[in-house]
Amino acid sequence: MVRSGRSGLSTDARLLIAGQGVRAAGYGFTAVLLGALLAARGYSHLLVGVVLTALIAGTAVASLAAGAFGDRVGRRRLYAVLFTGIAAAGAVVAAGAPLWVLLVVALTGTLSTDVVDNGPATTLEQAMLAAEDGGTARVYGYYNAAGAAAGALGALAVTIPGLARGGGVHAWLFVALVPVGLAGVVVARRLSPAVEAPVAVALPAGQAARGWSRLGPSRPVVRRLSGLFAVDAGGSGLVTTGFLAYYLAARYHVPVGRLGWLFFAIAVVQAISVALAPRLARRFGLVTTMVGTHLPSNLLLAAVAFAPSFTVAAALLVARTTLSQMDVPTRQALVMTVVTPGERTGAAAVTNAARYTVRPAGPLVAGLVQQIALGAPLVVAGAVKGGYDLALWRWARHAGLAPAPQSAARRVAYAGYRRAAAGGPAADRDAARPGPASQD
Repeated sequence: MVRSGRSGLSTDARLLIAGQGVRAAGYGFTAVLLGALLAARGYSHLLVGVVLTALIAGTAVASLAAGAFGDRVGRRRLYAVLFTGIAAAGAVVAAGAPLWVLLVVALTGTLSTDVVDNGPATTLEQAMLAAEDGGTARVYGYYNAAGAAAGALGALAVTIPGLARGGGVHAWLFVALVPVGLAGVVVARRLSPAVEAPVAVALPAGQAARGWSRLGPSRPVVRRLSGLFAVDAGGSGLVTTGFLAYYLAARYHVPVGRLGWLFFAIAVVQAISVALAPRLARRFGLVTTMVGTHLPSNLLLAAVAFAPSFTVAAALLVARTTLSQMDVPTRQALVMTVVTPGERTGAAAVTNAARYTVRPAGPLVAGLVQQIALGAPLVVAGAVKGGYDLALWRWARHAGLAPAPQSAARRVAYAGYRRAAAGGPAADRDAARPGPASQD
């Protein structure tokens, strides 16, 4: 990759960050609108859950397809196709699509309620950026911060039509996704061949759909991480941005303009948070940063269900966001660190697929749980995600991933030890052992 600028990022990395930013801006705008639109149409809790479930299910299916076939058909080509689909989805919804059409569009995976970790394009971008990182989470910090900042601007844009129309919600505003999709196609066309998968790891057609076939010695650790990430994603599926917008509008009867300001503030805090995460990771280690910030954020999430007013609920959500997203760049860096370079695309596809596959059940479960109490999904999500944090920490300690960052030399030594432990003789394992302060 050709280096460009004082930050040391390549031109391709800058383009990918721009692609994430333009997509996040569109999703930041439409995610708030979608939740408010569902509330304005008077859909039941269960029906809202069905719509959001279809949306996340589409994201999961599209992400699996991107992971399975992206390297074979070409990452740049598929990247452009995904942005074309975003433009088409925006045009269809803006035309005033009825419920059944909205469900069909949702199942295509071209809409999302998340501004950062938002579907099949994320899987491609994560693999294409891996060569820039080397386990420090640095490039992923830039990547996610840009997405969060752009999502903040997208959410803020909701306040303009919301205030001008007296807080009304209009489907035609989804037309904003059309220029977003077109801009993404331009970004995809400007990427260099360097972002494509190495020829050596290309798969035959019969193996293209088997993500596990791309993994070698790292398969056990990727399997364990995939299971843990699936638990976390299951909890997140209960409280997507669309659900939060719906919950706040239904419980506190706030206009869409105020929701726009809230999600703007949340996204700004999120951008700062993910930008700081790599610094914490270098100081305390990847896993320690993930768990140490994520666990208290889940306690704040559960507390939102008991907020007596919109002001208190908003304050809790903003406070939660200061911590909750620091695990995003560190999680991506962790996955890319524990596998060999030839396994990166497969590892990204498998771990992301595990996250996206379980998330569709979240909104449906939230709709059912809301029959008990409107804020019940917030409590359940906080408990599930907190359990994930504890399980991740326990596994990391058991696997010998010490809670301290290490030098590049120690990371290489630890990688050699892991390979030796996978099948080498005892003498090789002892010789390769990096010592008590293993890389986190």
